Amino acid sequence: MPELRTDRLLLRPWRESDLEPWAAMNADPEVRKYLGDLLTREQSDAVVERMRTDFDARGFGWWALELRETGEFIGRAGLDEIDIPFAGVDVGWRLVRSAWGHGYATEAARACLAFAFGTLGLREVLASTTVGNLRSQAVMHRIGMTRDPADDFEDPSVPEGPLRPCVLYRTTSPGRTADAEK
Repeated sequence: MPELRTDRLLLRPWRESDLEPWAAMNADPEVRKYLGDLLTREQSDAVVERMRTDFDARGFGWWALELRETGEFIGRAGLDEIDIPFAGVDVGWRLVRSAWGHGYATEAARACLAFAFGTLGLREVLASTTVGNLRSQAVMHRIGMTRDPADDFEDPSVPEGPLRPCVLYRTTSPGRTADAEK
């Protein structure tokens, strides 16, 4: 798993010491507000194991996110394959509440996009979130993604309710446009 560095962040492989703060994030109702049910420690640990396995198999996935200055674990950022109902590679992030509002999600997402386009050679990257998650939508906008309301969708993997309606954002590799790919 390669490491990505930004001015303030290190996107790195997961460590055993990340399990406790990751589980605390997944037990925080504010962090999980747009993600669904709170997770137990066992469920959180299983997610990390899946993320490690997926990264090893694909060559991309979710990195643990740490502040370079202090070494503090502040969440995750990365790339994931999605098919709900749009197939592609999705960029995402999840941070502890104390890290909100500092630009870390934007900084990490830009590093993930640079990896997606530069290292993986992807032509397009997607991002999706629930309609109500305006913070994540603001990050998507800041990193240059655009939304076509015609692409908004109901996530079939989510029960009926406020978390089911989703928005989809897209961005293409620098120098490429969606029309040029057709």
